[in-house]
Formats: sequence, structure tokens, C-alpha cells
Amino acid sequence: MRNPMARLPKDFFGGALMVLIGVATVVGGARYSIGSLNRMGPGFFPVAVGALLALVGLAIVGAAWLERAPPVAKIWSLRRAEWRGWFCIVGSMVAFIVLGRHAGFVPAASAAVFISALGDRDNTVKSAVLLTILMLAICVVVFWWALQMPIPLFRWG
Repeated sequence: MRNPMARLPKDFFGGALMVLIGVATVVGGARYSIGSLNRMGPGFFPVAVGALLALVGLAIVGAAWLERAPPVAKIWSLRRAEWRGWFCIVGSMVAFIVLGRHAGFVPAASAAVFISALGDRDNTVKSAVLLTILMLAICVVVFWWALQMPIPLFRWG
């Protein structure tokens, strides 16, 4: 007997995951006071972002359902796993956590962007360094200066 789930494209599952995360965020954010547009409460932003995420996920699920791409099993069998990308992305998250705790935001963000950029086979070390510099400037401006997040840029000791 054929598995009916094998006929669905991978976008269907990605969209379904987005819907699930969006609904969970709405439920979690609804525990806080939502407030109104004039006086937003702490739950307003998570509920709004969760609802938008769920709606976008529904749109992706609908588009994937209508498209009826080739079976996922067939697509998966044609591609080999990109282990370099997997290790670089997981390694960048680990580096961000460890360096963020012990060295500060600048080293953590730099390591995370640089390591994850090396996960793409098309990137060179030069392009990864350039991307790191640009992203670090944006992250410092947005998170440290504009949002005034309470994380030190550098932590000594």
C-alpha cells in the first residue's frame, strides 16, 4: 500500500511546521497581557508575529498542496546530504552560545556568521570575512545601539 504522505512536496511539511510554531507562539504569547494598539502589552508582539507566521505557513501549505511536486522520497534519493552545511550551522550555534557567554556579543556574532557562511560550498574565506564584517556592523547597530539589548560587546575574563 502506498504512503499518501510521500506524495506531498517538502514545502508542505515546511509550511506545516511554520503553522505549528506560529500557533504555539500565539498560545504562549496569549498568557501575557495583549493590550491594544495604543497600549501594547508584553503579549502583543509574540501573538502578532505568531499569527503572521501561521498565516504565511498556511499560504505555503496551500501552494504546495496545489502544486503537487514530485514525491519527497524521490527528491531525497536524488540529493546527497550536505554534511558540511549541517556541521557549520550547528557549529555556528554552539560557537555563539559559548562565545556569547564567555567573550561577549562581538566575538559570538562574528564566529556564528563566519562559521555558518563557510557551510555554503560557493563561499570563499574572503567572502565569509566580508559577510561577517557587514553582518557584525548591522547586528551591533540594531541589537546593541538601537534596541539597547543588555549584552556586553566584549566580556573580559
